[in-house]
Amino acid sequence: MGIVAMLIIAGCVAPPTESPNTVTGATVTDANAVPPVTTTTSANVYVTEVTPYVTIIDETTPTSGYSTFAAPTPLPEDRSCRIYTTTQTFLYNGTAFTFDLKNPPMYINYSVIPTNVTEAKAYTSRYLSKAEGVVTYSTYDPQCYLEITVRNKDTGEIYLQDGFGKDYSTYLDRNLKVLNAGDMLIEIKGNKISGTINVWAKPYGNFDNYENMTFDTCTYFPTSPRDSTAYAWYTRSPTPTWTYS
Repeated sequence: MGIVAMLIIAGCVAPPTESPNTVTGATVTDANAVPPVTTTTSANVYVTEVTPYVTIIDETTPTSGYSTFAAPTPLPEDRSCRIYTTTQTFLYNGTAFTFDLKNPPMYINYSVIPTNVTEAKAYTSRYLSKAEGVVTYSTYDPQCYLEITVRNKDTGEIYLQDGFGKDYSTYLDRNLKVLNAGDMLIEIKGNKISGTINVWAKPYGNFDNYENMTFDTCTYFPTSPRDSTAYAWYTRSPTPTWTYS
């Protein structure tokens, strides 16, 4: 009877309630939890910790097969100074002077204002009426010119002869270059034209006491790939003015 009573009492005790997130013998954690970061440090220190190496990225645009060079500083010996200047109106007249050019080149530049004339020209219309008319326009006087001649004073050999009009160009501004050395005779003449002519030479090599001389203006002339010929600074040409009647 005692054994039966003990079994009845034991059957009335409810078993323990298990948690749905708990498993006996293991630890269950939330599936969305982030696992902790584990850092392993060596017990023996063989290195010294420093800041990681920084790589500098060059963001400049590379050149495409060419190099950029700085402009060279001009030498004082290459400086040219004005040794002669004249401003005048030419009417079949001129002027001349001599200069012993020991250290060429010599530069001669000019700026001219030619005389204009008005000319008339008859024309026939290309339209069906074939009407005839006269057009008047303004252009350079064919008789106006400026001529600059540089020759050897002793032999008469011409080193340069150029200018405006005649068989020359119609540039209003030009720069001429003389490469020969010697005792020069420079002649300037013209007709129906006014202008300013400047002559330049290097003080160095042409004057014995060039360091003690005073010039009104000096400059450095650029080099030209065609040193034996003249080249134009400006390419101005006559622009006709058309009027119809």
